[in-house]
Amino acid sequence: MSSNIKIEEGSGNIFKDLGFSDEVSEKELLKAQLGAEIFRILKERKLNQVEAAKLLGVEHTEISRLEAAKLSDYSVERLMRFLNQLNRDIEIRIIPSEDREGQQRVVAV
Repeated sequence: MSSNIKIEEGSGNIFKDLGFSDEVSEKELLKAQLGAEIFRILKERKLNQVEAAKLLGVEHTEISRLEAAKLSDYSVERLMRFLNQLNRDIEIRIIPSEDREGQQRVVAV
């Protein structure tokens, strides 16, 4: 039994692929990248939710939401502040995008 499976290459932004507007998809992707970096740092430091919450000055339920990638209640600025509290500098660079529309991205080093 054979089946024809259509494979479509993604754009690199799952939110755009799901049909969100360009503005919303860019913001949500940025928040997802920042949230993933926050979670990676917390995991690397082996902090439980209570310890992480104390460090970030939030309730432990917020840490649970972060870990579950429920980021709709968070602004990009607030996620950046969390990264600052985790001893991370944030650098914003503006560079030419050649002949295409510009993109936003997070590069963690």
